[in-house]
Amino acid sequence: MKSKNEKKRGTLATKGGLKEKKFSLKNDPFFETESKKRRKMDYEDDNIESGGSEEEAEILGASDGNGGEDEDENEIEETPGEIRKRVATELLGKMRAIARKEKEGRDGDEEVEEEEARDSLVAKILQQEQLEESGRIKRVVASRLKKPETADGFRVMVKHRHTVTAVALSDDDLKGFSASKDGTILQWDVESGKTERYQWPSEDILKSHGAKDPRGRLKKHSKSVLALAVSSDGRYLASGGLDRHVHLWDIRTREHLQAFSGHQKPVSCLSFRQGTTDLFSGSFDRTIKYWNMEDRAYIDTICGHESEVLALGCLRKERVLTVGRDRCMMLFKVLDQSRLVFRPPPTSLECCCFINNDEFLSGSDDGSIQLWNVLRKKPVYIVKNAHALLPAGQNVEQKGSENIPDNCLENGDHKIEGYNFSSTYSWVSSISVCRGSDLAASGAGNGCVRLWAIETGRKDIQPLYDVPLMGFVNSLAFAKSGQFLVAGVGQEPRLGRWGRLPTARNGVAIQPLKLL
Repeated sequence: MKSKNEKKRGTLATKGGLKEKKFSLKNDPFFETESKKRRKMDYEDDNIESGGSEEEAEILGASDGNGGEDEDENEIEETPGEIRKRVATELLGKMRAIARKEKEGRDGDEEVEEEEARDSLVAKILQQEQLEESGRIKRVVASRLKKPETADGFRVMVKHRHTVTAVALSDDDLKGFSASKDGTILQWDVESGKTERYQWPSEDILKSHGAKDPRGRLKKHSKSVLALAVSSDGRYLASGGLDRHVHLWDIRTREHLQAFSGHQKPVSCLSFRQGTTDLFSGSFDRTIKYWNMEDRAYIDTICGHESEVLALGCLRKERVLTVGRDRCMMLFKVLDQSRLVFRPPPTSLECCCFINNDEFLSGSDDGSIQLWNVLRKKPVYIVKNAHALLPAGQNVEQKGSENIPDNCLENGDHKIEGYNFSSTYSWVSSISVCRGSDLAASGAGNGCVRLWAIETGRKDIQPLYDVPLMGFVNSLAFAKSGQFLVAGVGQEPRLGRWGRLPTARNGVAIQPLKLL
């Protein structure tokens, strides 16, 4: 009996011991690990509730719930902020290296002080450039502009067989592009003037790149080009014309990459959004289409005009400024899917361009230039008869370059004796603004290109100088640095043949600009 009782006691003791051991398992490492995992998951949940997301976690390479990390770290893409930071760091390093090479051999303390001074200077330069790029401040260029050497006028750099319809410049001001009515697209060096031609592919290759068969009486694709645009990174060139397609070219190899169909009528204008590969195209079919050239994709169609779209412009924001033959100008806010309609005095607008995000210019077929503000539906200031013709019997080529007649005064009718401003030759066919500055230029067929000073404080436009140039000035482009002005000139207007100047030369002309 005793042994049995001892066995029972031993059994009970064992059970009790197990029971006690069961309650003491709270300190077991297994349960400690589980609690840590739970605590970690709770901590991650708190982070998610405070504004994070699974997509952000994947982009930033965050760990998952089990504590694992992505296997391929090389596949993590940089965010736009990281890209900007990397580019700024590289630029800062390059500028430091250049400064070190210039001032080698100095004492260490002096180098440290100089490096700090250089860093502050570089920071100011970068901040100034960023403000200018965003349009928050304006460069003062017009008041510093020297009188151009008008004895020679523009110098013809590139020759075309037919009328030049469009010119464009790369952001680094080193390369230029021009197109003509015969479909020729040339790339040229600004300093040397050396030209390289873009070769159109065969019909089969065009179809393989997305081009569709021509409509109507046309039996093959028309190569006539009406518009050009260059991306900010200098990789892509876009062209559009009578064949209803937007063509994408690789600037480095000058090869045709893609043909985008979608417009039902000729493509009349193109513009890349600054800092991106987003492209806007306007057409005679009354629509504006939104493309992404990096992804080779169509994004959206913007409607609003009741007639052909003739010109458009775009800055860094997703806003498009357009003019059409319906005698109105529109500012489309793409993200908001809204628009502002601006109606000038009874006239047909021919061209437009941005000054900054809130101000812009336009030119019309009655020879006037309008200054606009986003807060008003009517022009803030009008320059009438900006390109009036000389009296009969005077030679346009011998016109005084810097003497602008008194008819370019503020809003109102003025007595103009002997001047003809209703002719095709006085239409303001092109207008351009030096990016981020107060300097503008306008062109027509009256034998000169006029430079203007935009005074936003007084809300007016003041004439500066005239530079002689024979022919129809169909396109203008300022260098980003403001050191020169490029004009595409021809014997005929860009969109028709309702005027002709046989003595004019078809080509690209350049005018150096010197600042004080």
